Amino acid sequence: MAVEHSLELDNGSSSSCDDDGHPRRTGTLWSCIAHIITAVIGSGVLSLAWSTAQLGWIAGPVCLLCFAIVTYVSSFLLADCYRSPDSITGTRNCSYIDAVRVNLGKTQTWFCGLLQNLSFYGTSVAYVITTSTSMRAIQKSNCYHREGHEASCAYGYTVYMLLFGAVQIVMSQIPNFHNMEWLSVIAAIMSFTYSSIGFGLGFAKVIENGEIKGSISGVPTANTADKLWLAFQALGDIAFAYPYSIILLEIQDTLKSSPPENKTMKKASMIAILLTTFFYLCCGCFGYAAFGSLTPGNLLTGFGFYEPYWLIDFANACVVLHLVGGYQIFSQPVFGFVERWLTRKYPTSGFVNNFYTFKLPSLPPLKINLLRISFRTAYVMSTTAIAMIFPYFNQVLGVLGALNFWPLAIYFPVEMYFVQKKIGAWTKQWIVLRIFSFICFLVTIIGLIGSIEGLISAKFG
Repeated sequence: MAVEHSLELDNGSSSSCDDDGHPRRTGTLWSCIAHIITAVIGSGVLSLAWSTAQLGWIAGPVCLLCFAIVTYVSSFLLADCYRSPDSITGTRNCSYIDAVRVNLGKTQTWFCGLLQNLSFYGTSVAYVITTSTSMRAIQKSNCYHREGHEASCAYGYTVYMLLFGAVQIVMSQIPNFHNMEWLSVIAAIMSFTYSSIGFGLGFAKVIENGEIKGSISGVPTANTADKLWLAFQALGDIAFAYPYSIILLEIQDTLKSSPPENKTMKKASMIAILLTTFFYLCCGCFGYAAFGSLTPGNLLTGFGFYEPYWLIDFANACVVLHLVGGYQIFSQPVFGFVERWLTRKYPTSGFVNNFYTFKLPSLPPLKINLLRISFRTAYVMSTTAIAMIFPYFNQVLGVLGALNFWPLAIYFPVEMYFVQKKIGAWTKQWIVLRIFSFICFLVTIIGLIGSIEGLISAKFG
């Protein structure tokens, strides 16, 4: 089949970030909610029953509610930093790191960029692990149905990770965030579906048991140190499940400018966080109520549930479809950052800047860029390789959640808000936000310590 090649520049990438006529800013409240839900309800929701079990009946639900409040406060502060110096009429900051650069300067921008891209990369690794776990669970579910619940049904992870990586190599050729609305809508529907199934199975199990399992203190352990490690790791898992601050401004940049983007974003954040908190509480609490001390690390793949096997298979298939979109939500900002930097660094390079159009019969023209193919393929391959080395679901989520939580979800939004709103030192608002930031910092340290200990124990224990 003959393929025609044409050399052209991607002119769309050169348009000004602050151009109100930008053709790609067509997002609405509902597309914004879809993006947020795709980012928030991900692999983290499946670990919340386990996290609730470690913390017990009082601390578990209270922590879920507290993290929801913290996430909304963070998103509220950050939404006002999309434009500077005025939050409605100022110049756009199209990404999180742009807002940090404008408000906090070069040094903190470098630190933020390192953390943000490390966070994106780590979340991509976590999604590879979760997807392979769900794909493996489908095979195990079918095996248990055929052979009985006592059958060994042992399957590895590697093949599923490689398969997911191959799919992501193709999906990663989506040009940018502005072309992903359809994928986010599908992913959001999938996340609601499997969360609802997890909640429904937990509720049905409680009815079947005729009792609510669990205790005030959570899962018993051999000694106090083990209990603390597990509780700390549970905090890290919950921290991973909520915040989406690192991509909030990228999502906000897809919105139309009327009504003002910050108002739409705050409304979208409130709706999305209320919805996700409802599902988180249902999955976490009913999962713990159903299994008590035997609550699995992953509600849908830990085989507390065996039947109906077809429903388990369907729920895990929804997880896989959701994380196809979720992986892109967290990878596209990295792709954009690296490709923009290389475009500025090598403005005359054909490898970096030229696009080739392939025209195939009965299909729209396909634009190919050599840098995009090479870099994005290498990125997906590397996340898949890391996931194969550390396939530990709860421990990886805990480490990522703790690393991201304070610096990216709390510290930078608070500091930028101080600059944006010109809040002076030792004023009432300054003191309240400083105390808020310090408490969140302590939670991050506790969660990080517990999760690293859990990861080391899982790898070498």
